[in-house]
Amino acid sequence: MAYEVKGVVARSKGAPVTVETIIVPDPGPGEAVVDIQACGVCHTDLHYREGGINDEFPFLLGHEAAGVVSAVGAGVTNVAVGDYVVLNWRAVCGECRACRKGALQYCFNTHNASQKMTLADGTELSPALGIGAFVEKTLVHSGQCTKVDPAAPPTAAGLLGCGVMAGVGAAINTGAVQRGESVAVFGCGGVGDAAIAGAKLAGATTIIAVDIDDRKLEWAKKFGATHTVNSKNTDAVEAIKGHTGGFGVDVAIDAVGHPAVFEQAFYARDLAGRVVLVGVPTPDMTIELPLIEVFGRGGATKSSWYGDCLPSRDFPMLIDLYLQGRFPLDDFVSETIGIDDVDAAFEKMHHGEVLRSVVVFK
Repeated sequence: MAYEVKGVVARSKGAPVTVETIIVPDPGPGEAVVDIQACGVCHTDLHYREGGINDEFPFLLGHEAAGVVSAVGAGVTNVAVGDYVVLNWRAVCGECRACRKGALQYCFNTHNASQKMTLADGTELSPALGIGAFVEKTLVHSGQCTKVDPAAPPTAAGLLGCGVMAGVGAAINTGAVQRGESVAVFGCGGVGDAAIAGAKLAGATTIIAVDIDDRKLEWAKKFGATHTVNSKNTDAVEAIKGHTGGFGVDVAIDAVGHPAVFEQAFYARDLAGRVVLVGVPTPDMTIELPLIEVFGRGGATKSSWYGDCLPSRDFPMLIDLYLQGRFPLDDFVSETIGIDDVDAAFEKMHHGEVLRSVVVFK
C-alpha cells in the first residue's frame, strides 16, 4: 500500500518551492521507508532549486534528516522497524573498485532506492542526493539508514547527514588534523564551523577562522576558533602567518569553494602542510598556480568528498560525543521551522542570517 504524504518540491529552475502530495511506495527489496522527524535546510537543496546540480526536475528536496524506520523491504537486515536513524547519501556498495580496496569512504557506486516517489499525477520525482527528506515519509535504500542513539534529538542528529559531517570530516578524516597542530578555516557557514569544531575535537591548539562577515566570525568562536580574520579588511595569508610565528598553518581548509579562497588557503599553509577543499565550486571555475610553488611547498592538496566519511562509523561516534557534551550539534540549529517555510529559509541562508534552519515534522 502506497503512502500519501506532504513534501517540498522544486518544479522548475529558480521557481519558488511548493508543498505537494507525494506518493511513497511500499519498500521493495533492500529499501526502507523512514518517518522523517527533522530535516536541515542545506545549501545543496538551494543548488537543486536553482538548477545548479542537474536539470532532472521536479526535485523532492531535503536530505539532512533523522527519523524512525516505519517499513522495510525484503532482505533488509541492517535496520528494522522502530530504529532511529540518520539518513546518508553514502550507502556503500561493497563491490566497486574503491570498496574492493577497503576504501569504503570513497565508494563510487553508492546505493539509492530503486523505486521512485511520485507526485499525485504520477510524475516521477528526483530526490535530493537520493534521499528527498522535506517530506513526512521518504523511501531510501536501507544502506542510507544509519542507526544512532535515540537520546539525540532529531533536530541535532539529522545535521550529520550532510553539512556538519562534511565539515568535521574535512578536518578529521581528509585533513588528518593532529593534536597540537594549527588550522585555518576559510568560510564560516555551517560546513566551515563544523570544520572548526572538528579541528578542536582533534586537538588543534591554534584554529583561525576566516570570513568577510564579522557576525559569522563571532559564530566561529563558539565552535572553537582561537583567532578570527576578516579577509575583507585584512590580508588573510599575512594575518594567518602572524598567528603562526610567520610559518602558516599545518592544515588550511577551504569551505567556500572559490578560486580566490583556495589560493589563499594554498599560500596560508606551512611547508609540508595540507590544503583541503570541501566547499563546492561551480563547473566554470578554474585556478592557476605556479607549479614550482606546488612542488616547493610539499605537503598535500586534497578534495574532501562528504568529509571522506563512513556513515556507519562516523555518525554513531559523533552522536556519542554530542551526548557526552563534547560536540556542539545544537549550536548549529539557528531556528526550527515548518514545512511551509523552506523558501523563507533559503532567503535567510542566502543572506547569511542562519547556520541551519531545521524543518520539524509533528
